[in-house]
Amino acid sequence: MSELYPEIEPYKTGRLKVSNIHELYFELCGNPKGKPALHLHGGPGGSPGAHYRRYFNPDKYHLIRFHQRGAGESTPHAEIKENTIHDLIADIKKLKEHLDIKKWLIFGGSWGSTLAIAYAQAFPQHVTEMVLWGIFLGSKEETNWFYQKGASIIFPDAWEDYVAQIDPAERDDMVSAYYRKLTSESQAERLRAAKAWSSWEGKLIMLNPDNTLTSEILTDNFAVSIARLECHYFMNECFLKPGQLLSDIERIRHIPTAIRHGRYDVVCPLEYAWKLHRAWPEAKFNIIPACGHSGKELPMQKELIEALDNFAK
Repeated sequence: MSELYPEIEPYKTGRLKVSNIHELYFELCGNPKGKPALHLHGGPGGSPGAHYRRYFNPDKYHLIRFHQRGAGESTPHAEIKENTIHDLIADIKKLKEHLDIKKWLIFGGSWGSTLAIAYAQAFPQHVTEMVLWGIFLGSKEETNWFYQKGASIIFPDAWEDYVAQIDPAERDDMVSAYYRKLTSESQAERLRAAKAWSSWEGKLIMLNPDNTLTSEILTDNFAVSIARLECHYFMNECFLKPGQLLSDIERIRHIPTAIRHGRYDVVCPLEYAWKLHRAWPEAKFNIIPACGHSGKELPMQKELIEALDNFAK
């Protein structure tokens, strides 16, 4: 089976208080007695999207999804205080305990792959398998490629709109310049910067741009949360030690894992997924031709569903 499963709604939703200021939204889908699987969304500051529920066989999987701190329906919206990768890892542990789940498969792409690897390295005993795509290792090199110079060479037309928000004197450090705007006291300035940041990402996420996806990314709430939180994390090198995810591979080498990456992913270049593959050859690694960054592109969708079906057996 490599086609989408039928549309499905959560059989239960809830909220979980995880700190003095943060409360998470979560949902449960599929078979409560099925194989537990946790979907970690991208961003930071994104949301899981209903579409991804259809990658999981609803008879076989008990699918758990939540909105990370500051994202989606979690509150407070777009909050960067008490928001680090270490906080998110602790939140996953609290959610697991709250739902009384012993172990689960982890499914995540882009930032979701970063968080999945970091969580698995912190709690390898809690993870049965992983399905990862659009690999992002959280390094300064990767953020420089996308937000400073790299992708700009391939998409100079889209880059002009992104860079236009920043004074020429500040363009030697675009992430810092955007951070100042995204944390401005002016709501109008924050929103303008957020939409420019989100539009740049939206235009490059798929090999063949999807106007529906781009319009979703540019809604006010989504643009503000993903721009503020991504910029906050990238300013702090995702709160990871340099090379941490690669150097700690030994902790998760035994976990059965499927890794998929688009050949023409310009958001997270293949070079970094290849570094992960070289450090972790035990994981099943496939390069998907004619595919970009999004998990919604048909060749990637097919691969992810097949990987999940294989683990469901």
